[in-house]
Amino acid sequence: MARIVLATFGSHGDVFPYIAIAVRLKERGHDPVMAGPAVYRADVEAHGLTFAALRPAVDLQDPELYRRAMDPKRGTVFVVRELLVPCIRESYADIERVCEGADLLVSHALTYAAHMLGERGSIPWISTALMPMMFFSAHDPPALSPIPWLARTRILGPGVVGLLRRLIRRAGWSWGEPIREFRRELGLNAKLDPLWDGQFSPDGVLALFSSSFASAQPDWPPATTICGFPFHDHDFGGDADASRLDAFLEAGPPPLVFSLGSSAARAAGDFYDTAAAAAQQLGRRAVLVTGSVAVSGELPSDVLAIRSSSLHRLFEAASVVIHAGGIGSTGLALMVGCPQLVVPFAHDQFDNAIRVVRHGVGRSLHRRRLTVRRLTRNVAHILGDAEMRSRATVLGERVRGEDGPGAACDVIEQILGT
Repeated sequence: MARIVLATFGSHGDVFPYIAIAVRLKERGHDPVMAGPAVYRADVEAHGLTFAALRPAVDLQDPELYRRAMDPKRGTVFVVRELLVPCIRESYADIERVCEGADLLVSHALTYAAHMLGERGSIPWISTALMPMMFFSAHDPPALSPIPWLARTRILGPGVVGLLRRLIRRAGWSWGEPIREFRRELGLNAKLDPLWDGQFSPDGVLALFSSSFASAQPDWPPATTICGFPFHDHDFGGDADASRLDAFLEAGPPPLVFSLGSSAARAAGDFYDTAAAAAQQLGRRAVLVTGSVAVSGELPSDVLAIRSSSLHRLFEAASVVIHAGGIGSTGLALMVGCPQLVVPFAHDQFDNAIRVVRHGVGRSLHRRRLTVRRLTRNVAHILGDAEMRSRATVLGERVRGEDGPGAACDVIEQILGT
């Protein structure tokens, strides 16, 4: 039995994949420890897993946090420069303590302190990438939130894209100076850009998404294994929402499902009001998964607002899934074979949206262009596109054929030699 620390940071969408892997590791007889922001303790311990808190602490009830973190232009700057980098020494002290006596460390892309601990050779280390964007390939450039047009430059070839990539990285060089200073103190190479160069372990990288969603590129780290999506279904809503949803689904044809995930929902603005109005114009039943967001006004009888649900079950029952493009929601819609409309807010959501469109299994509509008319038009197009639904069905079969948590555990055990 091995003691394995899985370190993560971010929203529920950043935590749940590691819970899925940790649960499978426990089933295989190992002792996994989930390490992350303290607010996730209850979510982790509910699965019988050991939890350890890592700084920085985040307040999931703070609306200002979500407003700034989900800004399409400045959201990434805020998360990195104001949340993560200033706390690097505290983060390192936490992960060093958690890893005492552990056999392996598995790190999220934003756990910079964990990368340094692994780089020092203090513990065997595997890194992860939850979404294709994290590899920033010159052969398959991502749609970055501030500059989503970057993805279209792949027609120019890797030489030109590589130059653009260097310019973008240079623009963010100053962000990592506090980390470079700490790296000097630790005796690590301070000439590297810690936000880009230090996140992948030379011993193993787990790409935690489907090979049908993004294929390996020549400039990915050589030790990368594409595992598949590590799905973890979680219901925040409780029995009251479950019974209301059951009755609603049984009462009519498959509804439109509008869901923004755990982060975008708290920066929803008028999204749900626009969704309800579009559903009425289309003459379609709809389910709004709103989290803690209140929907203004009285909803018609064919539109149901719930706090949450088993998204796997709900997406399976949907005619179209309309969501923000988080990798968890994107992957789940792919897996159940449901066409999707992605309304990206920030971060990786723009890149995930473009990949959905490339595969011909959905459309994309920028959050800032969202109106009742545009939403209605896009959903109507998807509903009337039989070929799109067929492609979604075929892709879903491929994704369901993968075992993301199992493949990740296989690599982990290979590294451990078990």
